[in-house]
Amino acid sequence: MTRPAPGLPARVRIHEVGARDGLQNEQATVPTDVKAEFVHRLADAGLTTIEATSFVHPKWVPQLADAEELFPRLTGLPGVNLPVLVPNRRGLDRAMALGARHVAVFASATESFAKANLNRTLDDSLALFAPVVRHAKDTGVHVRGYVSMCFGDPWEGPVEPAQVVRVCAALRDMGCDELSLGDTIGVATPGHVRDLLALLNAEGVPTEALGVHFHDTYGQALANTLAALQHGVTTVDASAGGLGGCPFAKSATGNLATEDLVWMLRGLGVETGVDLGRLTATSVWMAEQLGRPSPSRTVRALSSKDQ
Repeated sequence: MTRPAPGLPARVRIHEVGARDGLQNEQATVPTDVKAEFVHRLADAGLTTIEATSFVHPKWVPQLADAEELFPRLTGLPGVNLPVLVPNRRGLDRAMALGARHVAVFASATESFAKANLNRTLDDSLALFAPVVRHAKDTGVHVRGYVSMCFGDPWEGPVEPAQVVRVCAALRDMGCDELSLGDTIGVATPGHVRDLLALLNAEGVPTEALGVHFHDTYGQALANTLAALQHGVTTVDASAGGLGGCPFAKSATGNLATEDLVWMLRGLGVETGVDLGRLTATSVWMAEQLGRPSPSRTVRALSSKDQ
């Protein structure tokens, strides 16, 4: 049943990360054919932004070593943007050579995670990204800036909002079109989310440039998402079936499940353009490929009704 709530956006754009963030931590190699089928099924379910893969060195993320083989199989999906992660200029060149028009760089709000993820200090990592973003923008490519550890860090503990603002401002100054605020280890609560968004606005980062990326470690992902929506955020990252984690932060459990997000938004009368039945069927299919049930509560509830 739909029961709209005041102060929410009429429509939310879901930035689907299942094919990249969702699969990158899988120990067993997922065949390229399965990855391609996954993206096509997600598109058929109505998702219009599907993060496809990452052009990182295979040594760092072996699961995504097939980026050059996979990406050409995904082009031509009508009305679908296919962002890819690029860690440096080499990764950007590889992506653009295959026709990628939406890319993302991956920054950290903390020194510890910058060293764990990029083997660089925070400032050195930002300096690495600057020419990448500049070249992408000069060639008309849309750039997203991920900021991880926005609320807590497994090595440093709670993260001060001012530190997150500093990194976000740097990425905006480079030319990033949008920023995704990542709760990488899932420790955020709604009040923290509201405070960070308000501080970003006060420091000149507009709400329309922000997306949110919550992990559900403590069961707070939907509550945190609702707080962000009430603030005016209209872009939410989610992973079909709740797949995902982070290979560089072992305490990072699964992403917010796209099905759980769509169920909540549908009940609130917020449009997404996503067919929940097709999406659920896609996650059930993907769970079969991975050999384990989906962690998404909505997937489990809806799929059990069909049995």
